[in-house]
Amino acid sequence: MDEIALTAGTLYVIVLLRAGGTFAVGWLAGAGTRRSSFAKRISSAKFRRAERAIQRWGAPVVAASFLTVGFQTAANFLAGSMRMPLPRYLPALLLGGAAWALIYATAGLGVLEVLGRLFAERTALGVSAVAVTLFAACGVVVYRRRRATLTSGATAAENS
Repeated sequence: MDEIALTAGTLYVIVLLRAGGTFAVGWLAGAGTRRSSFAKRISSAKFRRAERAIQRWGAPVVAASFLTVGFQTAANFLAGSMRMPLPRYLPALLLGGAAWALIYATAGLGVLEVLGRLFAERTALGVSAVAVTLFAACGVVVYRRRRATLTSGATAAENS
């Protein structure tokens, strides 16, 4: 149990620093954009409505983003660039970060322990599982790239 608590605590500090840093970078990027030549484009009524909506309702999205893979950074950056007030952002960060740290500390350690045992007791099976996973991932990447190329080729032919 001490191992899980230490891991969760460490991961919590890491996620707070990483997500908070992403929020800060987003805040600075938003401030810079508001002073740049893009300021006129982002001062429309539609943009201001979106900004107000994110400022008001973005906290649940930020908290839930910690339960996803790949959306977390975007949500924190967007919250910063759209100037979500800190009194709304910080509780979402603290709650979502805690959920993320606990999930990774428990399930993550469990998966690592199972993998460690698998490689220690049945090395050939462990290596085979890793090889199958890598081949499957490569196959997905190749399939998607070919499909995207075919789709873009068909679109280009239709436009000409």
